[in-house]
Amino acid sequence: MAEFPLKEAAHGKNVEIVWMPFELRPYPTPTLLPEGAYLQTEWEQSVYPLAALMGVEIRLPAVSPQPYTRLAFEGLEFAKEHGGGDDYHSGVMRAFFQRSEDIGNPEALTRVASAAGLNAEAFRNALDGQTYAGRTGDLLRYASERIRVEGVPLFLIGDTRLSGLQSRRTLEAVIERQLRE
Repeated sequence: MAEFPLKEAAHGKNVEIVWMPFELRPYPTPTLLPEGAYLQTEWEQSVYPLAALMGVEIRLPAVSPQPYTRLAFEGLEFAKEHGGGDDYHSGVMRAFFQRSEDIGNPEALTRVASAAGLNAEAFRNALDGQTYAGRTGDLLRYASERIRVEGVPLFLIGDTRLSGLQSRRTLEAVIERQLRE
C-alpha cells in the first residue's frame, strides 16, 4: 500500500526509488500465523479499511507460517543489479499480498523474476549459489544498525524520515522540497 502513493508522488520527477531490505522477523524469530488472532484482527481493523480507501487490492496471505523474506531480498539485489529492481519488488509484493504465494520459495521468486523480465536461469543460479547473501546481510545490518528501521514502511527522502503509510500529497511535498534544496 505504500508503493502506490510513492510512485504517484515521484512520477515525472527526477527521482530514483531504491528498495531496501528489512526483516520484521529475521530467522530464527518465529514468523506469524495468518490464522492467528493478531493478524486476523489487525487486517480486519486496519489493513482492509485502509486498502479499501486507497483502492488497493490486498489480502492477508494464507501462507502459514508466514515465510522468511531473506531469499526474496537476495533476489531483489540480483534484480537491482540487472535493471529490474522496481518490477521485481512490485512483483514480489503482488505475489504475496494478492496471490498468497510463498515468497520464501525459490520457485515462486523465480517466476516473479521472470515476469519482471529477468533471466530466470541466472536468477535461480544466483539464489542457489547465495551470490547476493553477503550484500543482503550488509544491507539488513545497515537498515537495523545505521538507519534504525523499526517498522515498515519507512521513507527516507533526502534528509527527511517518514514512518508509516503516507499520502501521495505528503510524499510529493517532501520530494519537491528536497529537489529544490
